[in-house]
Parts: sequence; C-alpha cells; structure tokens
Amino acid sequence: MFDSMMPLTLVCAMLCVSACVASCPPRCECSDAPRTVRCASAAIPRDASSLIITGNAIPRLDPSAFSGPQNATLLNLSDNGIIEIGSHAFSSLLALRSLILNNNQLVLIHPEAFSVPGSPLQELSLRSSLYNYSSLTDLITALRWGELTNLLRLDLSGNRLVLLPPGVFAPLPNLQHLHLRNNSLVAIYNGTFSGVEQLLELDLTGNAFRTISDEGLRELERLGRVRLLLGQNPYACTCEAQEFANWLNSSKVRVDDVDGLYCEFPASLRGASLRGISAQGLGCYGNVPEEITDLSLQTSYVFLGLVLGFVGMVFLFVVYLNRKGIKKWITEIYEACRDVLEGYHYRYEIDSDPRLGHVSTATINQTLAPWFTLRSL
Repeated sequence: MFDSMMPLTLVCAMLCVSACVASCPPRCECSDAPRTVRCASAAIPRDASSLIITGNAIPRLDPSAFSGPQNATLLNLSDNGIIEIGSHAFSSLLALRSLILNNNQLVLIHPEAFSVPGSPLQELSLRSSLYNYSSLTDLITALRWGELTNLLRLDLSGNRLVLLPPGVFAPLPNLQHLHLRNNSLVAIYNGTFSGVEQLLELDLTGNAFRTISDEGLRELERLGRVRLLLGQNPYACTCEAQEFANWLNSSKVRVDDVDGLYCEFPASLRGASLRGISAQGLGCYGNVPEEITDLSLQTSYVFLGLVLGFVGMVFLFVVYLNRKGIKKWITEIYEACRDVLEGYHYRYEIDSDPRLGHVSTATINQTLAPWFTLRSL
C-alpha cells in the first residue's frame, strides 16, 4: 500500500539516539537532537516508536497495514484523505497507545477497525474526520467492538455532530477526557454520558446549545467531579434559561468557563452574563407555563361543575312535575311485591306442615288461585 504514496513524508522517532544515527535507512535524513528520521518512499524502521505520516493520499487502510514497526506507541495519520478503515488495520501495533486520525474523510469504518490485541490504545483522535452521520454510526459500532477498555482520551471535535445517542460512550468505561467542541450539538439527553463514571473533562465548547434542559442538567450533574467547558454557545436568555442559570450558580459540577458564558439572544441582553440573569431581569414571574396549565384546568373544572349542576336541576324539576304519577307507580310496585312475598310465605307454611304432606302441589295451586285473584282485584 505504501509503495503507491509518492512522495511519502515519514517522520519516525527512534527508540534511541544511537540507533537513529547508526542505522539510518537509505534515502532518509536522520536527526540526532530530536531523534527523528525523515524518509521519502522508504521502508519504515522496525524499531520506530512514533510514526507521523501526514499530507498523503491514502484512501484506505487495509487489515494489518502496519506490519513492520511493532514497537510503535504513537501513530499520526492526519491529513491523508483516508476514506475507509478496514478491520484490524492496526492489530499488528501491539504497543500502540496513541492513534491520531485528524482531518480525514472517513466514510466507512469497519466494526473491528480499532481492535488491537491487549487493548493498549489510550488516545483516539478523530478531529474533523467523520464525513457524515453514517460515519458516526460506524464509529459507535467500532467503539463497541474494539474492546477499548483502556481508552483515556477521545477527541471528536469538529465533526458537525448534532445528536449523540444514549450510551454512545458506554463501551469506554475508563474514559477521562472527552472533547466534543466545535460541533452542532443542540441538546443533552438522559443517558448520553452513561457508562463513563471516570470522566474528568468534558469539552462542549462551540456547539449550538441555546439552553440546557432540566433533563440535560440532571445528566451533567450525574457526572459529579467532571471539569466542564460550555463556552462559545449561542445561549438564549429567555424564561426557559432560568433553571440553567440557577444550576450554574449551585451545581457541584465545576464549569471552568462559567464567567465566560454570555447571552446571545435576545438582542437586548446580548453580552450579558448568563450566570447573572434573574427572573425579574428576564421578565419572568413564576413558572408561566405551569400557571397557564393550572388556570386551564381550573376553568375546565368550573365548567364541568356548572354543566353537572344544570343537569341535576333539570332532573329534579322533571321529578317534581311527575310526582303524583311516580308516587302511584311506586305504590303499585310495593303492593305487587308484598302480594308475591305473602304468597310465598303462605306456601312455605303449607309445605312445612306434616299434616298436609299428602296434598299435591297442583291441589295447593288450585286452592290458592282464587286468593291470588282476589288480591289482584
């Protein structure tokens, strides 16, 4: 792959000065003081500890592309126009701790692109390298499959990110430094930073936050000891921002640039300190949306009470107009029920008398029939 890179600028920091001077590769310039080797279209020395390969045209990194320098701890492939990273592209670099892929055009990242046996990688920088949103999806899969349990620093600055899925950083349990500056993030949701309890620094500078919702504030509060950077965002100082301002003044989270957070909107408050705004200054007296909601509910309850009261009055008026007929109807029902119960009671007394045990039911019915007829008349 590297034979096609003409010219190839390679800077290799050697393990020691003597090795750098004594074994300077052909067509290379060796420097004693910085312990570096500059080569053009030459093989990479196997004992190089740092590889800096920049400014070339390398569209694809094939599996095991770096089979020579197994002791390399740093690999910088910035500004190479890399479009695709294949699976196990860096698997031969068993000591690799820092991988820098800034300013590329990554369209396709294979699931095991960053997988290295032993998980030695501690720093991954992809600044201004994700081509589109599908690249972010591939990156999330690669972070999950790469077993990057020892990763301490991740830089995703300048990638036009708008939203971060919940749990995107959960596969990185030891992550301490997360840089998301100069993106287009507009909101923080519950679970956005779940799984990174070791986080010490979170840089959200230069995004598109107009405010941070209560949900986002709870998520940031959960991070606890993190050092937070929130500057250079277009904050809108409206009534919705009052909770954010209160949080800045009372949170246990350390916002290092809190004094540099300013209102961008409205124009009358542009340049005002976000930390110093108040409800009176914003023209907000209480929680207006909740008050409006409560008033609407109260109005609904009053209207419902009036309707039910009107229906009740109509019902009572109808009952009053038909009181005589209703009284007669109730009396007739009462007498009919009484006759039936008396008949059942009389029959029970006859059935319980042992002297009438030989009398049939038909005979009893014939005997009681005239009585029922008279009662009905």
